[in-house]
Amino acid sequence: MSTPTPLVLELATIEDLPAITELWFTVFNDPGMRHLIPNTPGARDWFTAANHTDMLTKPYQKYVKVIDPDTKDAQGQTRIVAYAKWDLAMPDERGARFPPWHGDMPGQDCDDFFGGLEKNRRHVMGDKKHYYLDMLGTHPDYRCRGAASSLVRWGCELADREGVAAYIDASKAGVPLYAKHGFVDRSDPAVPSEVAPMARG
Repeated sequence: MSTPTPLVLELATIEDLPAITELWFTVFNDPGMRHLIPNTPGARDWFTAANHTDMLTKPYQKYVKVIDPDTKDAQGQTRIVAYAKWDLAMPDERGARFPPWHGDMPGQDCDDFFGGLEKNRRHVMGDKKHYYLDMLGTHPDYRCRGAASSLVRWGCELADREGVAAYIDASKAGVPLYAKHGFVDRSDPAVPSEVAPMARG
């Protein structure tokens, strides 16, 4: 049996956005997230446009991808198998995390969920300078091949060089991955949640 070609980490570009949107909707397909951001043409366009704006106008938003050099996607491009978005700005510097919600999305539920994540981040990190792992997703076909770890490591090494902390809103399934990179679960045991606020440094 031949050994797979190693996956490669690169900075993502505007041209990668359609593939990143496709990957996101493949990875984040649980009922809760699908309720907030449904898999509709309008919501997909909203997601792509939001990332397009961030790439073009927010230099502190760093998009990093992992590709499989041996595989092409449906458009004939090298396949993106994982990606991460690292936010190097503090919340007050960044402004709103998302543009106004699309009409296909339940606005109040989105406000409550994503606003709750922001509240947790501020509660855990306060004014301590940190980088935020805003998004990370790996295609199911490529799990356990080190893609996610390389994306986490990219941001952690940058944070270490700059002498700052790091933060992630982790799924419960993702807690062990982030713990291996030095993140500590700061969840309140008295408040049940599917998301674990995790801090490093």
